[in-house]
Amino acid sequence: MKPTTRDAACFEAGIKFGALYHQFAGTPVSLDSAASLERAIEESIENQPFCESVDVDILADELAEEIEHGYTELTGRFMEVEIVIDHEGTEVVTTMEMEDGYPLMKIESVEEN
Repeated sequence: MKPTTRDAACFEAGIKFGALYHQFAGTPVSLDSAASLERAIEESIENQPFCESVDVDILADELAEEIEHGYTELTGRFMEVEIVIDHEGTEVVTTMEMEDGYPLMKIESVEEN
């Protein structure tokens, strides 16, 4: 069976999250650099096809608890992310947030126009 447009849109969302997480996990981050890193991640992922928007929030309170020697490494526990994909009129909204100690990525909604 050939994938539907809906299938392709969801696949694209997964690709964006895989790139985001595995490209930026381990990046040195401090409270001073968090805002610029948020923007860099957003702008990097938004370059990819079908990506309508990316919103990255590095959680300053959680980050501050882990900082040693002025910085720590970025992991999923320090980020909340929303990615919106538009693939041939199908919009997929996806998020990443911590759930039971794991940075869970999930589809929030799929709307076909």
